Amino acid sequence: MKTTLSTLICAAFSAFACSALAAGAEKITMPDFTKGDTIPSNAKHDWNLGPTGLRGWMYCDKLVTTDARQIAITTVDRGSPAQGVIEVGDVLLGAGGKLFSFDPRTELGRAITAAETVEGGGKLMLTRWRGGQTSEVMVKLPVLGSFSATAPFDCLKSKRILEQGTQALAERVSQPDYGRQTDGIPRSLNALALLASGDPAHLPLVKREAQWAADFSTKGYSTWYYGYVMMLLSEYISTTGDESVLPGLRRLALEAAHGQSAVGSWGHKFALPDGRLSGYGMMNAPGLPLTIGLVMARDAGVKEPEVAQAIELSARLMRFYVGKGAVPYGDHPAWTETHEDNGKCGMAAVLFQRLGEAEAAEFFTRMAVASHGNERDCGHTGNFFNMTWSLPAIGQAGPHATGAWMLEFGSWYHDLARRWDGTFTHQGPPEPDHDSYQGWDATGAYLLAYALPLKKITLTGKKPGVVSQFNPATTQNLIADGRGWTNKDRKNAYQQLTEAELLARLGSWSPIVRERAAAELAARKPAPVSAIISLLDSQSLDARLGACYALEALSGAAAPAVPQLRKTLQHSDLWLRVKAADALAAIGKPALPALPDILDRIALTPENNDPRAMEQRYLCSAVFGKMLTDAQRLEGVNREQLCTAIARGLKNQDGHARSKVSEIYQRLTFDEIKPLLPAILDAVDKPAPSGEMFADGVRLNGLKILAAHQIEEGIPACADYIRTQNPWASQERTPKVLEQLLKYGAHAHTAVPKLRETAECFEKHEPDFPKQLSLKKATAVREAIAKIEASTERPVLRNLKP
Repeated sequence: MKTTLSTLICAAFSAFACSALAAGAEKITMPDFTKGDTIPSNAKHDWNLGPTGLRGWMYCDKLVTTDARQIAITTVDRGSPAQGVIEVGDVLLGAGGKLFSFDPRTELGRAITAAETVEGGGKLMLTRWRGGQTSEVMVKLPVLGSFSATAPFDCLKSKRILEQGTQALAERVSQPDYGRQTDGIPRSLNALALLASGDPAHLPLVKREAQWAADFSTKGYSTWYYGYVMMLLSEYISTTGDESVLPGLRRLALEAAHGQSAVGSWGHKFALPDGRLSGYGMMNAPGLPLTIGLVMARDAGVKEPEVAQAIELSARLMRFYVGKGAVPYGDHPAWTETHEDNGKCGMAAVLFQRLGEAEAAEFFTRMAVASHGNERDCGHTGNFFNMTWSLPAIGQAGPHATGAWMLEFGSWYHDLARRWDGTFTHQGPPEPDHDSYQGWDATGAYLLAYALPLKKITLTGKKPGVVSQFNPATTQNLIADGRGWTNKDRKNAYQQLTEAELLARLGSWSPIVRERAAAELAARKPAPVSAIISLLDSQSLDARLGACYALEALSGAAAPAVPQLRKTLQHSDLWLRVKAADALAAIGKPALPALPDILDRIALTPENNDPRAMEQRYLCSAVFGKMLTDAQRLEGVNREQLCTAIARGLKNQDGHARSKVSEIYQRLTFDEIKPLLPAILDAVDKPAPSGEMFADGVRLNGLKILAAHQIEEGIPACADYIRTQNPWASQERTPKVLEQLLKYGAHAHTAVPKLRETAECFEKHEPDFPKQLSLKKATAVREAIAKIEASTERPVLRNLKP
């Protein structure tokens, strides 16, 4: 059954949001199938079990399968190697002559890899339980050979997998119902894989797919599709020279460029007419492929200036994350829990490779190499993109990088995902039920990796890159940086390290390693505070950053570091200044002497290398979200300096930063806040251009303070906001806004006509918003109108006009 992106969108946004979904479900107890237990009814997720023709279910907990020791067989394909040996209802207890002892998926995957070698002879031994009897049985697999130390480069097995897979894929693509059964993203990737194979026999199919892509349109989540469709068209034109589809590519590229937000981002859909995004706001999972597609479109002949501008605006957003962590979900802080966030580092590596920016390309390539195991296995709403963008990014660093990554993780994972006909299925992360990409054809996504040695298209290395080829030692170090973490056990590996080893890891190139080491050092009693502080004087910028991470984790215990952190606030590196401010904010009251320094930096005009005022954004969050959390901490603070910082912060591009600034309103007297009221009203009337998901805090807090001081301009501002607010969670905010409007008593009657229009709009059902929630808002507005019309109170109003 075809799965479309309209089914993929969920509310959570961390890379491991699926764990929260799983956690919200009923707790699953691990069954013992040999004692008559059955697969739990609320656990649907099973796996393809390699080229055997089998699918099977196993227990998982917190996105890992390490507790499982059994695999319950759910499917046996007719005509497959396992038919006649294994039946539905059988239970696998081991593979390769050994009982499962640490993770059935990994162990079975490795057993398949070993069986397919010449030495293995294609003999896959399985420990089968059936009807109370345990026996060793053999499933005969074709011999493909061994993965080389540089796979897929110089690797006969990889070559055979590519040949078998593209042949099977071509047969699938040629089926009459193929287009109706395949989502646009895997469809584009499948055609790209056929093109990347270099086999001229596949060109008629690729041409047909390119013609489909040239006419592509959708009323749904355009941003998700356009990037992959543009990649297909661009690669087709560049490879074949057939420009008959160039008009279609130009149309798609211009629609994408015109649909970009004012700050250079994209969301689930294209931007609104005012340049802002709706719903969640900025989303990098579709935004990065869109940018890659635009770069490729430009290379293929789309030379319009709007396309070039869109590329630069988006690249500017992504450059900020270099050295700071993984590219996050949206306009959020860099992700530092894992080296990858569902493929976005891999996407960024490919993007900056094509833009010729070596520093950014190398950083994100390193992040991709270091992401394996459970880091790579998981992903937001599924791990389809985490796997798709792994080797196309890692391949930029050369054969040693791909070979080491395959040996660590990719070989067994790929072999388990490969079906007996040579195609690949999307496996999904280890979770009981939820996976948005379930049923997607992953054949093209995997085969692009095996096509890397051919270098036939841009995605597989046709054009020279700017990333230095990693040597074996570098690669092994990067692989080691990604070890020691699972979603179930995030700390144990670092708990085994000595203090000296942890301090050394504070100086790692990897922000993720620094973060993990910092957390463990802060947890130790006593923590080596003096040794951490001494790193602030290190010649290594990474070590200084790591020290700030650790001091932030130590919070109040890091008070002796305040003088040195204040000094660090003057460093030339923007991110070091930000992390020093974060550490000071975490320290709390003992760090208040540094407050004037930070307020001064908030008020500064952003540097040329900070066009989005990102330093100001993070400093606002540090000061107003942590340092000034209660009225007592305002004592002795220079009011002129504070108000200047507030006014500047309210103009930051980021809605979340503005909202943090607005939290201080209620702690200021009227005389203190009076000079700021025009800026506060302006922040209500003019929404932030980014951070839409968190931009309503500043608007609601502004309406509250305007109503508290009976500012007349707050009346139309309330009425306008109810109609123009971000629909996201608006059913919860609308009553709160109406509550502020009611504080004006009978004066609010001037807003009634606008309120009636708004109620009618809600009753007609807002686009892309649940009808029952629209009706809930309409009811709240109607009830407020009745209260306003019945009110006789007329409090004295203040007016902001001269």
